[in-house]
Amino acid sequence: MGIAREHEPVLLVVGLFSNNPAAVDWAEHQLTVRFGPIADRGGPFEFSETSYYEEEMGGQLRYHLLAFERLIRPEWLPEIKLLTNSLEHRAIRELQGASAESKRVVNIDPGYLAAGKFVLATTKDQAHRIYLGNGIFAEVTLSFRAGSFEPWPWTYPNYRRADYRDVLFRFRQKYMNERRTWLRQGKTPIPPAIDLLP
Repeated sequence: MGIAREHEPVLLVVGLFSNNPAAVDWAEHQLTVRFGPIADRGGPFEFSETSYYEEEMGGQLRYHLLAFERLIRPEWLPEIKLLTNSLEHRAIRELQGASAESKRVVNIDPGYLAAGKFVLATTKDQAHRIYLGNGIFAEVTLSFRAGSFEPWPWTYPNYRRADYRDVLFRFRQKYMNERRTWLRQGKTPIPPAIDLLP
């Protein structure tokens, strides 16, 4: 019979994209206030695999990947996704004003990296996604097999790219070192400051 155990801490990874450098800086500041310092980053990458966001956000989007120093518990992911959704709305108010023409200026996609997978949170249901609660689903976007991150049939096109996966591999190397330290010392993740209202 299996024994239920608490999951080990995981690495918080946030992808964000915009064509407005000020919006990226604003989002990074808001995230560090709540989740602590950024340990590593990747990009900006050209984000041209889909035109889905162009009507709302315009063209020439750039995608950034951020890894945070403080590890988290995977069960915090729904609250983190709800927070980042709220930050997207706050960015509209603060960077554009609350006019009828205001559109999203930054997209913020949180997830986490564990030893064997990279997981993203989403509000959209699909056959390959698991419901976590509070309107949030989890998708295993990449699996770590034979020494590299590998895509699934449903993996977003940008995360299929070698440059994205190379960054995530680098994040994983740092995470595995940090994970060993945390487990050896019995450290406990500090909850993010989700109670700081956006």
